[in-house]
Parts: sequence; structure tokens; C-alpha cells
Amino acid sequence: MHALDVLGDPVRRRILELIADGEAPAGDVGRVIQAEFGISQPAVSQHLRVLRESGFVTVRPDGARRLYAVDPEPLAQADAWFDTFRRFWQPKLDALGTELARGRLAQRKAAVGERGRDHPSATLTPKEH
Repeated sequence: MHALDVLGDPVRRRILELIADGEAPAGDVGRVIQAEFGISQPAVSQHLRVLRESGFVTVRPDGARRLYAVDPEPLAQADAWFDTFRRFWQPKLDALGTELARGRLAQRKAAVGERGRDHPSATLTPKEH
């Protein structure tokens, strides 16, 4: 199964998000997925199996629990595949980053200006200073 086939499913993407920061028990993952997507526990297990068999997650037993974790290698391979296409969106993302930075700078300048007007000396005329 191609990486994009695996990642194309919103349930599997959400599972990866849930375990991106570290291991999580299958039961915890299942409860979240069932609540968010309204699917059964066997359906969650099927998604976990697809992720496991495609190499996106690892699983290790911990007593009666099964702990799932992200395996970064298939994600790196998917990222490498996207390299061919980054030229289509990277300049737009760079431009967006620039505009966001300009907006934050304008907000900071406006906030400093507002604080200056609140200062008692801001209301004095030059002769009163």
C-alpha cells in the first residue's frame, strides 16, 4: 500500500496525530477515535492494523496492553515523495509567513503606541514637559 493510500484516510491520520508525541495504549487511542468518528472498536483495530502492516506505527506489548508509537521512516519516505511538488506551494507559504510576520509587527507597534498614549507625559504639550 502506498504511503498516500494510508495517509489519505482521516481516521488513520488522526491516529498518527494521537501518538505523534509518544506511545499510547490501543485502548486510549480507540476511545478517542470512537468518540470523534463514531466507529466501532473493531473498525479502530482495523485502522491500527493497516498502520502497523504498512510500517507507520510500531506496537509493543506492555502486560495486557498494546502500546502504539509512530515509526518516522514511512513518513520520511512520504515527505521525500512530496519534494517534487513543494515548488508549487512553498513560495506561497513563504509569502504567507512574511505577511503574518508583518501583521505581528504592526500589532506590536500599535500596542506600544497605545501604551505611550496612556502614559501621563503623553498628554502634556511640549511646553509642559
